[in-house]
Amino acid sequence: MGAHEGPKAQHDFIREIVASDLKEGRHRFIRTRFPPEPNGYLHIGHAKSICLNFGIAKEFGGACHLRFDDTNPTKEEQEYVDSIMGDVRWLGWDWGEHLYFASDYFPQLYEYAVHLVKAGKAYVCDLTADEVREYRGTLTRPGKESPYRNRSVEENLDLLQRMKAGEFPDGSRTLRAKIDMAHPNLNMRDPVLYRILHASHHRTGDAWCIYPMYDYAHGQSDAIEGITHSICTLEFEDHRPLYDWLVENLPVPSRPRQYEFARLNLTYTALSKRKLLELVNKGYISGWDDPRMPTLAAYRRKGYTPEAIRTFCEKIGVAKANSVVDIAYLEECQRDDLNKRSPRRIAVLRPLKVVLENYPEGEVEEMDLVNNPEDASAGTRKVPFSRVLYIERDDFMEDPPKKFFRLAPGREVRLRGAYFITCTGVSKDESGLITELRCTYDPATRGGSSPDGRSPKATLHWVSAANAIEGEVRLYDRLFLKENPDDFPEGQDYKANLNPASLETLAGCKLEPSLSRAVPGERFQFERLGYFCCDRDSSEGRPVFNRTVTLKDTWARIQAKGKG
Repeated sequence: MGAHEGPKAQHDFIREIVASDLKEGRHRFIRTRFPPEPNGYLHIGHAKSICLNFGIAKEFGGACHLRFDDTNPTKEEQEYVDSIMGDVRWLGWDWGEHLYFASDYFPQLYEYAVHLVKAGKAYVCDLTADEVREYRGTLTRPGKESPYRNRSVEENLDLLQRMKAGEFPDGSRTLRAKIDMAHPNLNMRDPVLYRILHASHHRTGDAWCIYPMYDYAHGQSDAIEGITHSICTLEFEDHRPLYDWLVENLPVPSRPRQYEFARLNLTYTALSKRKLLELVNKGYISGWDDPRMPTLAAYRRKGYTPEAIRTFCEKIGVAKANSVVDIAYLEECQRDDLNKRSPRRIAVLRPLKVVLENYPEGEVEEMDLVNNPEDASAGTRKVPFSRVLYIERDDFMEDPPKKFFRLAPGREVRLRGAYFITCTGVSKDESGLITELRCTYDPATRGGSSPDGRSPKATLHWVSAANAIEGEVRLYDRLFLKENPDDFPEGQDYKANLNPASLETLAGCKLEPSLSRAVPGERFQFERLGYFCCDRDSSEGRPVFNRTVTLKDTWARIQAKGKG
C-alpha cells in the first residue's frame, strides 16, 4: 500500500512527524506497534491508541505490530491475551504476521543486561523495595547512592547469574541501571531493570525467576522489532529519557523514537485498570463484559459497533494536551451509526392491555411496517394486529396535564402503521392500578391515515397480545453519577459515585413475533424507545435485549428530574 492510501486522511501532529520522516528520508518504511500488557481487558481508551497506531501504519503503507508486554507473570493470563486479540480484530484491524511477545525476547534482554553490567552501567543492589524508594529522594531532594552501587563488574556478573539461577528469594536483590542519583527526573535515578520473582509465566512457564521491568523491556522490544515510531500516552513522557538512555547504551539493532499523545478521558467513566479490576473482582458489576463497563468487550455486548467507535476516535483527534471528552459524544456517534443500519421492531417494555371493543373477535390482520426509513432497500415486514393489544403504560394518563398528547379518556391517537383508536373506558384493580383500557378503532384509518384528513397529535407503538412473545430487557445507564468519578467526599473513594440505577431489568416485556428469531449480537431500534442488542443470555422462547443507547440523550433530563 502506498503512502496516504487507505482510510480517509487525518491530520495530527504525530502524522505530521511520520510524513516528515518519510519525506526527509529518516525512514523508508514505517513500523508502529500496539503494546498492551495482558493483565486486563482493553477499554475505550485503548481503542484510541489502536486506531492511531494501526491507522498510521495503514495510511503510510507500513506495518503495525501487536506485541504483548508480558513482563509480570503474577498479573497476566492467557484469557487477557485472547480477549485483546479478539478486541483488536473486532475493531477492524489485523496485525498479519506481526504478533509478538516481550517474553519472546527474554534471552536477548538478559544478554543486554549482561552487556550493561560489563560496561559498568548496571549493578546488583540488595536494598529492599522500601529502601530503594527512600534512597531515590524527591522532586526537590536528590537521591543518595546505594551502598552496593560500586560493586565490581565480576561480583555483579556473578550475582546476576545466581539471581537467574534462582538462588535468592523474591525481593532480595534487583538489577539497577547506574545513571545518576541526582538527576532531576526520578526515572533516571538508577531505575530497577530486573527483579526476582519466582512465579510461573503464562508462556515461558518456570524457565525464568527474574523478570525485566516494563521500562526496560518495552524500549528494547521496540528496537528488536525495528519500530520507527513508539507512540504512547502522556504519562510516559517522563520515561522517555530512560527509554532513550537504554537504547543508546545497548547494542540494539535499531533506534526507535518515542512520541506521546493525550490519552482518552471520558465523563462518567473510570478507565483506571486498578479500578476496573476492583469493580470486577469485588462484584460491583457482573464481569469484564458487563455492558456498564468501558471495556471493548462490554461495548460489544451492549451493542456498540466497531464502526461507531472508530468514527468517535477519528473525530476526537490526537492532541498533546490532556482533556476530557463528553461521553454523550460517543453515544451520538453510535446513534448515527445505528440509525442507518438498524431494522425497526416493536417492543412494549411496560405493557398496558388495550381491548378494541368494536374490533371483530378472533380476527388477525397483518400490517405492513417499514423496516428502516433510512434504508429503502430494507423493505417492509408483516406485523399481526388483533382485538387485544399492548401499549406502553407511560403512553396513557387518566388525568393528563396540558402538554400530554398521548392516550387519555375520550382522546384519539394513532397506532403506528395501523388504526386510530379512542379510549372509552378504564379498568382498575383493588389498589387503583389501571389494568386495562377499553377503546374503539376507526376501520377507515387503516395504515394510519384518515380519509377526512384528521391527524392525532400522538402516534403510539403497540403489539398484538395474541401474537406477542415475552422477553427480558435490560436498561443500562451510566455507571457513575458524576462526570468525574474521582470527585468524592472526604473519607470515601470513587465507588461512592456508583450509580445505583445503572441497570434496570424488565421482565415480561411484550415483543413483536419476529424478535423470537433474534440472535446474540443482532441490533435493532425498538421504535420510540432506543437501540437494543440481543444478549448471549437469550434462550429459545425467551430473548434478552440490552439497551445500547437511547434515541436521544436523556441523561440531562434524568439528572434534572433527580434534582427537582
